[in-house]
Parts: sequence; C-alpha cells; structure tokens
Amino acid sequence: MTMTKKTRYEVYALAVLLVVLPVVWYAGHAHDDVFTGVHAADDGKFEPLDVPDPSLRLDLLTHMQSGPEYNGQHRNIFSEEPLPPPPAVVKAQKEAQEEAQKVPATPPPPPPLTVPATFYGIVTDPATGQRRACFSNTDNIYVLSEGATLLNQFRVVKIGNNTVDVEEISSGRSTTLTLPQPGTGGQNAPQMGQQ
Repeated sequence: MTMTKKTRYEVYALAVLLVVLPVVWYAGHAHDDVFTGVHAADDGKFEPLDVPDPSLRLDLLTHMQSGPEYNGQHRNIFSEEPLPPPPAVVKAQKEAQEEAQKVPATPPPPPPLTVPATFYGIVTDPATGQRRACFSNTDNIYVLSEGATLLNQFRVVKIGNNTVDVEEISSGRSTTLTLPQPGTGGQNAPQMGQQ
C-alpha cells in the first residue's frame, strides 16, 4: 500500500499529537500534587514556643475594655481636612468675640479733605493791601479774597504768605494748602493743621 503525501502528513500530525498530549496532561496535573506552603527545615532543631497556658484570657480582655477611654479628638483618617481646634481654644475665641462685640466700635476718622482745585499763587492789591488767592480748576481761574467761596463747596478762611486755609462748608472740616515750591511743579498738598 502506498501512502500519498496527504496521508503521510496526517500520520506525522497524529504522531506529534500523541507525543504532546501526555506532556500537557502531566504538566496540568503535576501542580495539583505539589504543596505550595512553606516547609520547615527537617534538621531536628525545632523548638516549640513556651506558652504556659494556651487558653484565651478573657479576664485581660475585659480589663482592657473597661479601662480608661480615649477622650482626645477623633479624626477620619480618610479626610484631608485639618483637625478642628481643641474645645478650650474654641471657647477662648468665642469669649474674645463676645468681648469685642461689647466694646462699641469707634467710627474711622473721615478721609483727608481734598480740594478739587490747584492753589497756584497769591496777589496783593497795592492800593488796598488786600490779598487774594489764585486757584485753577481745569479751564477756570478763580481769584478769591478771604470769606469768598470756591466751587460752592469751600470757603477761603485765611490767606497767609505761602498758604491758604480752606474750610469745607458742609462739614466744617478744614485744610491748609501751600504754594508749590519752584521747580517741583507738583500739586499743592494739605499742610499740617487738617481737621
């Protein structure tokens, strides 16, 4: 009987399967028989632990449960929030807030008086000797004597050599304006004596 090429390949495939099948079966069952735990060395040096009484000591457990309890702050270890302050600190803060509320708060002082005009000079009438202060506000120029009003809000109280005392009509607050020094070119600032 002659074997064809196809039959020959089938025989070879069957032979390979017959060889591989027992190997696979043995590899699958070999792991079932092996103990995977830890083995102690069998050298005869094993010494058991010295436990005088291996029974459960319920009296010690009861003593621990009835002992002093933890009275400190409890915290959720899974939370990122910081611990709240201790009760003593909270109480002190609350008392301080209550004391602060009892003391009447003094109102803040009013802001410094500002005049929306620039004081830039003083003129003296040679015939009468009367002094007048010169102010400018954008495009307007004001030449005022003592007692005159500026912008319907301010009264010129006194004109000095380099200063002018101005009073706000509505509030009675006053300030002193001074002439800018030559070369500074700055706005005139209130001098001492603001009220």
